[in-house]
Parts: sequence; C-alpha cells; structure tokens
Amino acid sequence: MKLPHRSSLFQDVLRACVMTAIAVTLITIPRVASAHAVLMRSLPAANSTVHGPDVPVTIQFNSRVDSARSTLLLSMPGGEAKPLVLEKQTAPDTLTTHATQLTPGKYAIRWQVLATDGHITRGQISFAVQ
Repeated sequence: MKLPHRSSLFQDVLRACVMTAIAVTLITIPRVASAHAVLMRSLPAANSTVHGPDVPVTIQFNSRVDSARSTLLLSMPGGEAKPLVLEKQTAPDTLTTHATQLTPGKYAIRWQVLATDGHITRGQISFAVQ
C-alpha cells in the first residue's frame, strides 16, 4: 500500500476546508437577505378608502420587527406629517396603532422598521378617508 505524499495530504485537507467555507457561505447568505422586513399586508390596505374619523392601523411584515426602533408617520392631506404612537406589540411581525380624528381626504402612512437582521426598511401606504 502506497501512502499519499505529505504535501498532497495537506493540499487535500486545505481543499476540503475551502470547499466547506464556500458551502457555508452560500447557505447562509440567502437567509440574511430574506430576513429584511417586507410589508405583507396592511389595514388600511394600500389605495383603499376607509370611513373616518378613527381608523385602526395594522401593518404586518414577513419577519420580526423591533417596535421600539420602528416608526409610523401619518401624512395629512395638507402635507404635514404627525407621528403615530405604536401600541404594545402583540405579534413579533406586526405593528398596530390608531389614527384618530381624520377628516375626508387622502392620507399616507410612512413606515420605517428595524428587522431582526439589523436592517432598516421603509415604505408608504396611501389611502383615502371618506
């Protein structure tokens, strides 16, 4: 029986380590990217019309969000914006609040959330109040 040359054995071990590192990198990269918070659904729904003056707001994401580091701003028909106070988080992927005393017109909720992967995502939900 012929034993492999010492440098050949070292090259085989090194090759196995490099291949393992590449495989681990390829497996973990998609998981990190998919952890960004993406809007799944909202109430009011985008481009919907709701009855005022008080409108419950629920925004659900595809991953956990940190409500302490997330914000919701209500853009008013006149262009001004006011922050909405978030209620205590009952689900790790959902933010809830109430927009009160809304008069008829077009509004938008601008959201900014911090996902558990540490990345911030932003978006806007436009709706109208009758």
